Amino acid sequence: MENWITDFMNDWGYFGIFLLIALENIFPPIPSEVILTFGGFMTTQTDMSIWGVIIASTLGSVFGAAVLYAIGAIMKQERMERLIEKYGKWLRLKKEDVGKAYGWFDRFGKWAVFLCRLVPLVRSLISIPAGSVRMNLFSFLLLTTIGSLLWNTILTYIGSAVGESWESVVGQIDVFSNVVYVIIGVLVVGGAAFFFWKRSKSVKSGS
Repeated sequence: MENWITDFMNDWGYFGIFLLIALENIFPPIPSEVILTFGGFMTTQTDMSIWGVIIASTLGSVFGAAVLYAIGAIMKQERMERLIEKYGKWLRLKKEDVGKAYGWFDRFGKWAVFLCRLVPLVRSLISIPAGSVRMNLFSFLLLTTIGSLLWNTILTYIGSAVGESWESVVGQIDVFSNVVYVIIGVLVVGGAAFFFWKRSKSVKSGS
């Protein structure tokens, strides 16, 4: 798949990046890590610019996320899980992946749309529960754009910085994802601890 992706990007430039990233959002098995790091590398070999790659990929991300939002608006979790259970092997998805996306949304609300843009696989699927609960469309598009812009900028600059070694970076993205998981976990625990501390303090002052 990597060879096909890089050949397609070589042939189609910015439009190829837009199209591939849009498809990556709709079909998560297409690796954005390959698209973006190779896109960054291309800026060192062609007349493509870093910000051109970032803008094209961010537009593709938002377009793909909007498609999944629309799917979520007309298809509830149970039906989506049944479809994934039946056809997921073609997309390399499991029913649990959908449940994970809904779990993130239940836990973090609209902020899950932003946070999950930094986590592979879930970054695409999070748009479905957002559509299911009819999250405010403007807020959804804004948070999707900000999160996608951050993710795309990081990987594009990495690809540009490492040059011909861009392929070696792809295998290390899991480390970055695990760091994001840890940061989010720390924020959740810290937020919960602060909430209970404030609550206990107000109870004591009230008594």
